[in-house]
Amino acid sequence: MRDQSLTRLRITLTAFFALDGFVFAGWVVRIPAIKHQTGASPGTLGLALLGVSAGAVITMMLTGRLCRRFGSHPVTVVCGVLLSLSIVLPPLAHSVPVLGLVLLIFGAAYGGINVAMNSAAVDLVAALRRPVMPSFHAAFSLGGMLGAGLGGLVAGQLSPTRHLLGIAVIGLLVTGIAGRSLLRQNVPPSPDRPRGDDPSGRPRVDIRTRGLVVVFGLIALCTAYGEGALADWGALHLEQDLDAHPGIAAAGYSCFALAMTIGRLSGTALLERLGRTRTLVAGGTTAALGMLVASLAPSVWAVLLGFAVTGLGLANIFPVAVERAGALAGASGVAVASTLGYGGMLLGPPAIGFMADWYSLPVALTSVAALAAVAALIGFATRRAAVG
Repeated sequence: MRDQSLTRLRITLTAFFALDGFVFAGWVVRIPAIKHQTGASPGTLGLALLGVSAGAVITMMLTGRLCRRFGSHPVTVVCGVLLSLSIVLPPLAHSVPVLGLVLLIFGAAYGGINVAMNSAAVDLVAALRRPVMPSFHAAFSLGGMLGAGLGGLVAGQLSPTRHLLGIAVIGLLVTGIAGRSLLRQNVPPSPDRPRGDDPSGRPRVDIRTRGLVVVFGLIALCTAYGEGALADWGALHLEQDLDAHPGIAAAGYSCFALAMTIGRLSGTALLERLGRTRTLVAGGTTAALGMLVASLAPSVWAVLLGFAVTGLGLANIFPVAVERAGALAGASGVAVASTLGYGGMLLGPPAIGFMADWYSLPVALTSVAALAAVAALIGFATRRAAVG
């Protein structure tokens, strides 16, 4: 009976992860249309897009406290509703300042649901005693691919307002169905909760534990840096530096994203076979080698292969880092690791841009390889903290 309950909870949380990716991708594919609608220049659009980032970072730490007070399940459902409702706001903006404000709201909901559902997933991983965290992030990736594909199909037929309103309706339906199931299920008790925990079941966090949480957050940052950099600069590298056809250049990030999804789908089996430390070290090393090829190879096809290898290498590092931080410090640990990781995704694109101005884009992209190697080194150095 307990196994059936945990299975239902796993399916329910998977739905929320997929919904998160689906909604976010729906917004991303309509950015060009909303840029035109608001009359934004590339620079002012970049400032408006910082609203998503600012809202997410501000909310992530607050969500950790809300999860401790009210529980991760109710907070996940509330954030799912807010995310679904807030996606309708960007098409209503007709100026850059208004767009920045509505994206602040959208980013707050996005950051909140990421911390809440990851906190719930950490509790489930502990109860299952199986490293299933990558499967949830695979659902996020699959939801994103579905949302992007759907957006591409309807972009020519539907206005951003109608498209994102449709996504909001889908989001509310999924949240209503999955949320009802989630609220019926209690947070599973961890069978290996440390004896030093307080009676409420929250980990008692000392200075050493806080330090380890930050370390795992830095691992997440190193991974997310690469993801953000490739999303914004991968296609330009192929087109500008290797004279690739625009269609081939656009496929660069798709290769990376597809490989990352495949890596996450196989992540549980990989973790059960290798353990967390070896997975972190092997993933970081693989990503570093793949990105060196992607940055410096003179052939388009070699670069595409390098992007795919990088995606496979990075696939499971972020989920493992968040899961370890959550296991050490509960929702607060998830919040810290998620905030640092999201900060890495924000840091990547502008950092690559500055380095490209100073040196060249291929040289700048080697920083992704360097940080992947740093993640591998940190993973090895913290092997005693990451049991398994």
